Amino acid sequence: MSSVTICLIRIRPWHHAVLQCYTYGTYHRALGQSTSSCFQVTRRHMSISPLINDPKYSFLRNELDLKEENNGVFDGTWFGNGDVITSVCPANGHEIAKVRAGNISDYNRCVEAAQQAWCSWADLPAPRRGEIVRQIGDALRSKLEPLGKLVSLEMGKIQTEGVGEVQEYVDVCDFACGLSRTLKGQLLPSERPGHVLLENWNSLGVIGVISAFNFPIAVYGWNSAIAMVCGNSVLWKGAPSTPLVSVATTKVVSGVLEANGIPGAVCCLCSGGSDIGETMARDTRLPLLSFTGSTQVGHQVGMLVQERFGRHLLELGGNNALIVHHDADLDMMVRAAVFACVGTAGQRCTTTRRLILHTKVYNQVLTRLKAAYTQVLLRVGDPLDKRTLIGPLHSAAAVRNYQDAISEAVEAGGTVEFGGKVIQRPGFFVEPTIVTGLPHNASVVHKETFAPIVYVLKAESLDQAIMWNNEVHQGLSSSLFTASLDSIFKWIGPKGSDCGIVNVNIPTSGAEIGGAFGGEKHTGGGRESGSDSWKQYMRRSTVTINYSKELPLAQGIRFE
Repeated sequence: MSSVTICLIRIRPWHHAVLQCYTYGTYHRALGQSTSSCFQVTRRHMSISPLINDPKYSFLRNELDLKEENNGVFDGTWFGNGDVITSVCPANGHEIAKVRAGNISDYNRCVEAAQQAWCSWADLPAPRRGEIVRQIGDALRSKLEPLGKLVSLEMGKIQTEGVGEVQEYVDVCDFACGLSRTLKGQLLPSERPGHVLLENWNSLGVIGVISAFNFPIAVYGWNSAIAMVCGNSVLWKGAPSTPLVSVATTKVVSGVLEANGIPGAVCCLCSGGSDIGETMARDTRLPLLSFTGSTQVGHQVGMLVQERFGRHLLELGGNNALIVHHDADLDMMVRAAVFACVGTAGQRCTTTRRLILHTKVYNQVLTRLKAAYTQVLLRVGDPLDKRTLIGPLHSAAAVRNYQDAISEAVEAGGTVEFGGKVIQRPGFFVEPTIVTGLPHNASVVHKETFAPIVYVLKAESLDQAIMWNNEVHQGLSSSLFTASLDSIFKWIGPKGSDCGIVNVNIPTSGAEIGGAFGGEKHTGGGRESGSDSWKQYMRRSTVTINYSKELPLAQGIRFE
């Protein structure tokens, strides 16, 4: 049997948005737990032993060096003086292990240590920094399976996705290593004789990273690997509901730093709740704060950072559309849509939430999609079972969001074509759901619900479909299935998709690390990972050098 304890938490009014997001159970929890005046936190303390003591999960101790209770703060040494966080497995509701989080004093200690570590780290040649990041990638490779299994156990995504997420960090380390030898400025011609203009890039200092539960390791990897080769130290606050991933990942990274004689505080960790998140947003010692989470909380973060004239890198919500033109390859499109709609149980920021079908193929696609969902529903289950294709939602609150969205859709005139029910089994499992019959601009269609719900819309033309794609507030990912070059170039052109990710004949999800990842509008405008995203982690200086004996002024000005 389990017992339930009720905790009342009082906070300042600013936290209202943060806690509403947390209690509604999406990745809005990245800043932690809080509410407008007080709210109830319900925790189940299972009488059974934590999963870390179960031989089935021996990899937690034997390969990841985790314990029944772990310190969640690292500045070169492990400690923690904050609340104890209980990590719960969303597939069965059982406790995995505990993490002792940090308090504000712990946080300040981490910042000071990271500042000190930056002094020596920034002096290393960039290729040397790249070599250490490469070694971090190799260390992660050696832990690929146990770390991936931990992601599945704590977050809920299936094992192949959990391993793939760790692989993403590995890939970014490889990319960053190469980048360390190609970071470049410019040599520009000067209009003045005996002068030269240079564009020079330098590190910022300590970079703050607040990551979300749905990608508890990859988002940190995107930020930290690139920030490190650029010469920055990093302070990470992972999601409060995936603290074990944060601890295990930091142990791998710190081992590489220690082996190279590098201060561990180059990569600090401070697990915690909203107090740590808000402090990071306000802290002038963090010249850049990268935040991944909801649009609502990201807006609060952005305003706080802007108030101090800091930089923010925001990767926020997405209400992504997949458009199917009348000439699309429907076999390929249905396979892509199933993964895009139900992969990670609909908890990717790039999940397809709107399926816009040309009227000529609408009925055919809907029939095929329902048939595919019928097969996928048979493979809902334990994310560590390699036969599973859909794991649980991350929390009970996420299940409530799922139910509320379906109720709202039905009340607005929608028809549940498939799914729509909570699966009665331990954990937080729901049926992947298809809803039709709603107008393109229905309130629920324009709302991002972090669950496997897709709204199927019927469009008369590609132009109409593009207009519907662009009418939502978010602008993260989008995809068009077509065989027409004319349609492709319309889609990727100035009057096409307004998203940061514009795909053709592939799903909205599953981005590679070589391109810049991020979106427009309410998605925040930030870019992480590949391409020239590195520029966000550095400051640019225009340098003018006079190597002559004269002192001419620009624009021909004479001051004599």
